[in-house]
Amino acid sequence: MIAAQVDAIDRAEERRPHRAVTLLCWQCGAPLAEMTPETRTGSGLRACPSCITKTQYREGIWRALSPERINHFRKFIAEYEFIRAAEGRGGTQSEYYLGLPFKDISGRNSDQWAIRARTFRAMEQSIVAPLAQLNKRPLHILDLGAGNGWMSYRLALQGHLPVAVDLLTNDRDGLGAAIHYSTHIHPLFPRVQADLDRLPFASSIFDLVIFNASFHYSAKYEGTFAEALRCTRPGGSIAIADTPWYAEEESGRRMVEEKRKRFFATYGFASDSIASLEYLTPDRLHRLQNAFELEWSYISPFYGIRWALRPLRAKLARRRPPSQFRIYAARVSP
Repeated sequence: MIAAQVDAIDRAEERRPHRAVTLLCWQCGAPLAEMTPETRTGSGLRACPSCITKTQYREGIWRALSPERINHFRKFIAEYEFIRAAEGRGGTQSEYYLGLPFKDISGRNSDQWAIRARTFRAMEQSIVAPLAQLNKRPLHILDLGAGNGWMSYRLALQGHLPVAVDLLTNDRDGLGAAIHYSTHIHPLFPRVQADLDRLPFASSIFDLVIFNASFHYSAKYEGTFAEALRCTRPGGSIAIADTPWYAEEESGRRMVEEKRKRFFATYGFASDSIASLEYLTPDRLHRLQNAFELEWSYISPFYGIRWALRPLRAKLARRRPPSQFRIYAARVSP
């Protein structure tokens, strides 16, 4: 029954190339609401016409997690929000959010935002612009791990049609913070709290799916990638950005151990309440390539001379090799 409903939605979507994205019921997979401007603000409940299950939307954010998944992520979200607050994420002024990723007026995480900015520029030039030129229209883009929505904001400024997805909904570092963009983007892009492994969207909707510093939170890369692939249109692309990459598995394992020890010493917990794979390696990427019969291309943005010298400094100090950030992209067969 559910499969037939989803197939019917997919066929309808294919006939509407400039469609609004359909949100599916998290319980049965039936169509729940179109992500039109009218559904991006306000609060309330929407009952599924098929199974009567209710989905909440609060201040424009759709809560597309089942009670079971909410409970599964509860501790992770609490710990993650605690750490992010301690790191000085977020701000109280709209100027902070409107400057991202190119300027961090708080000065707390400027180095990391500089990396995000260069990653975004590289994707913009090598992935987004060529794909838009090929399609000759604005792109439907799924921003996975959107956080405060900075990437969706930048894409919307360019005329594209992003949908921001994250687990965090708070108003400093989560989807709630995207309200600061509403003075420049109207209507604001859709925001959905959802699980990367259970995306509440019909198949073949998005021209581009971006794992925005989020792919490494997956517990099983094949399952997470398969869900992104399901949502991508033939001829579209999937990009993995700002996930740590190591040439050898041992370096990644050592990074995870060091990170957990550091977090425990700093915060009193190791921040590992749910399993995640944490990093990429050539072998892990090769397994994905074989599993889905795709071909990776990758971009290595220049993050500055200090970043480029990190491997040499680590070698001289006899430390493990540091992570690298590469943008991996795969084209979905037409």
